[in-house]
Amino acid sequence: MATYSGIKGFTIQTFATDPYASEVLAATWSSGGARNDAGNDGVGVGTQTAALATLGYTTVNQSFAEEYNGTAWAEATAAPTAVRVSSGAGIQTSAVTASGFSTTYLTESFEYDGTNWTEGGDINTAREGCGGAGSANTAALICGGQGPPSLSPRTRDDTEKYDGTSWTEVNDLTTARNQGTGIGTSTAALYVGGTPFYAIAEEYDGTSWTEIGDLNTVRQRMNMQGAGTTTAGLIAGGYSSAPTLSALTEAYNGTVWTEVADLATARAASYGGGTQVAGLISGGISSGSPLGDTATEEFSAPSTVSLAQEGQVWYNTTSTVLKGFGQQGTGAWASGGDLNTAASALGRGGTQTAAIKAGGSTPSMVDNTELYDGSTWTEVNDLTNARGEAASDGTQTAALVVSGEDTANTATVEEWDGTCWTETADVSTARRRGVGTGGVSGFVFAGGYSTTLSADTETYDGTSWTAANDLNEAKDGLAGAGVNGTGSSNTSSFVFGGGAPGLTANSEKWDGTCWTELNNLNTARKALGGSGSISLALAAGGSTPSISALTEAWDGTSWTEVADLATAREGLAGAGSAVSGIVFGGSAPSKSTATEEFTVPNAIKTFTAS
Repeated sequence: MATYSGIKGFTIQTFATDPYASEVLAATWSSGGARNDAGNDGVGVGTQTAALATLGYTTVNQSFAEEYNGTAWAEATAAPTAVRVSSGAGIQTSAVTASGFSTTYLTESFEYDGTNWTEGGDINTAREGCGGAGSANTAALICGGQGPPSLSPRTRDDTEKYDGTSWTEVNDLTTARNQGTGIGTSTAALYVGGTPFYAIAEEYDGTSWTEIGDLNTVRQRMNMQGAGTTTAGLIAGGYSSAPTLSALTEAYNGTVWTEVADLATARAASYGGGTQVAGLISGGISSGSPLGDTATEEFSAPSTVSLAQEGQVWYNTTSTVLKGFGQQGTGAWASGGDLNTAASALGRGGTQTAAIKAGGSTPSMVDNTELYDGSTWTEVNDLTNARGEAASDGTQTAALVVSGEDTANTATVEEWDGTCWTETADVSTARRRGVGTGGVSGFVFAGGYSTTLSADTETYDGTSWTAANDLNEAKDGLAGAGVNGTGSSNTSSFVFGGGAPGLTANSEKWDGTCWTELNNLNTARKALGGSGSISLALAAGGSTPSISALTEAWDGTSWTEVADLATAREGLAGAGSAVSGIVFGGSAPSKSTATEEFTVPNAIKTFTAS
């Protein structure tokens, strides 16, 4: 049926300036009230309108404390001990400082209630330069840092959590370092950058640390406490190299770091606080004040921000350019949570934040099933039959694992209902290293190895299997992408790569009846991971024949090389989409538990110039 918009088109908005992809991109730095006390390497906590700055160093260690009301700083009760390179957490009326250096490396912590200081519990490892995060003096976290020369190793990965009475050691950072920046709470924190000039960022989920996407610029001695949360963080300044001070500011959206407006003055070892769109930085080392200044800068978004919407198209009357907003760019990989069992040749399905893994080789065949929530893999009920090199797809509540190998090739098929696996109708030909795409209804099973390489295709309607037209090329170890989890037919499956028996780069599309060859991968390979759809897909890793980290993105017409995996591997599994994908497991060359997440950010795209 024809529609009005189909006949007449649709109205394109006109703007003199582009809307912003996110609120933080509209924010800028401006001058705030000057502090009374100069200093660097101290503790800053709180918000843009209710901040606390305390401790630090000029020519001597300092114990001062000042409170900020959004306009001016006022002297407050000084801390009990003059300390530099301490860490802290909390808010203006409920703060805690811990660690640092006075005449020795300290274990003491001190709590502030908005009026007075009292001594808190001692940390377990004396050190300085830790990152701090937390919402109050009863819920704080410190991590990393550097201990005395007698401590081995001197640069620390220790993390300690505070409950208002005592500090408890919890799981370590993945990378030991000091003079980084902490952001967030004691159960959802980031630790970013650090000495010696790291771009590393790690996320703490209340139990363990996981590496996430790196900063765009290596940095150390930024503001000792960052601003915001694990999904809306902000860091500014620091040293980008010795002795180069930085004015760069980066914002984190839970996936990637983006450079936003620079500080007015490059500075390091400053006092921070606030949120991603209402941040605060004060004091620190600047070119004119090498021992610490009194300046304050506030990072704020306008009260009204014009935000671009997904799929929005507009005409910029100033530049006379047609633009739109959506996912674009090549994306980047970041570390996710590890599998509980290292394995290759696994079953897979789901999304980046709701994936399923089943079976695999360790090298013996296993039956375990794990579910991923975007951070952590959890073991659930096992397959009925241990197997590896199976074909699989679906969701966390409805998936199939098809054929594969236990002690020999098997024709067994199992269906997952979100709780348990149940055997269902067998496929006609037992084979391993085939590929599966689709949901429980509309599943397409193709290729693999029985006694020879196979081009066989079988389709599943939720009850029984039907033989269909063969692939154009017999192959095994191929990957696939396509529709997932709904529908009784599948008219848009997509498979690529494999061994035929030499490595192949061929791509083929299933239209519900036949396979059609499409443009090849740039690099022939097998035992790779795949995700996405016929219009947007990812191919990652595999054997080329060496174990590879190569990633290629499919745009519906051709393949383009994009960011490599952090760890080269083969026999890995892929799930999710091409702009929010995930790979896990595999061999690198030993069996791996690693998970990596691929994300393409939203951005404004220029279409044409008029």
